[in-house]
Amino acid sequence: MSLQPWLAETWHMLASALAGHRLHHGLLFAAPAGLGKRTLANALATAALCSQRTGEGYACGVCRSCRLVAAGSHPDLARITFELREDGKPRTEITVDQIRALSQRLALSSQFGGAQIALIDPADRLNVNAANALLKTLEEPTPATILMLIADDPSRLPATIRSRCQRIDLRAPTRAEALAWLREHRIDVARAEESLDASLGNPGLALKWSKDETLAIRTACADDLAALSRGRRPPSEVAERWAADQPETRLWFAAALARDEARSLARGEVGALGLTAREEIPKLAAWFSRANHARGLLATPLRTDLVLLDLLRAWPVRAAVSGST
Repeated sequence: MSLQPWLAETWHMLASALAGHRLHHGLLFAAPAGLGKRTLANALATAALCSQRTGEGYACGVCRSCRLVAAGSHPDLARITFELREDGKPRTEITVDQIRALSQRLALSSQFGGAQIALIDPADRLNVNAANALLKTLEEPTPATILMLIADDPSRLPATIRSRCQRIDLRAPTRAEALAWLREHRIDVARAEESLDASLGNPGLALKWSKDETLAIRTACADDLAALSRGRRPPSEVAERWAADQPETRLWFAAALARDEARSLARGEVGALGLTAREEIPKLAAWFSRANHARGLLATPLRTDLVLLDLLRAWPVRAAVSGST
């Protein structure tokens, strides 16, 4: 098995702990989506169950345990994620019943006589009761049990859970590493650089975006914000359009664009979105924070269009617009 090159140091640390029976019973894999934490956690889980690991600590891929993991039927590996609702759509949170069922399962002996592994993904979507139930399991772990929590936003987890886990933070690759990796996936240089810039250096997102229409969404967001700056487009129109098509992605781009606009103004340049005054920098900083907060609100029962409308109404309007022709 081969992991992304920037994960090598972290893998060596985890594989050494596994080989020396020093692996913590609670591991929190914390990093933005796209850096490879899910690949890393799955590799570790498979290796922990493997009966004949390689010299580098990877699972062999051919033993009975490895074949069962690949088939999704290993009795000592539990995967906890969103369940389906009665209407067939996935839930937006992990429930207490799921965690209670997991605890009951982990209380039983390992069927293969080794470790029992639980992968909880996304752990930052545990509801309050589920988090409390998981805390009890973390406080009183059964022997040879390893809980692996995977979180894009670990700050959403209660501090009591975070404090009982060993946090595995992933190093972001250098630009050179990321571009080399993208070229290995046959992404041409110009597209790789554009995608990497748009993703703020996140190679996983850059790879995905270089193959789909996400970069076009970024361009559309920039156009909408520029139109708002000049008073040429009402916030209600933009909010309606954003709510109808990938609102979370649009908010992510909008926050990044606001940050870039503030940096341009700080350098004395005219912003790409049409703002010209340095006095707009504090407004953009505040809007950046509000945009990230709004992303969190999308997971609540609040109406998406109203969340977006409230945010977009606060976008700075160029001071000179009233005198322009």
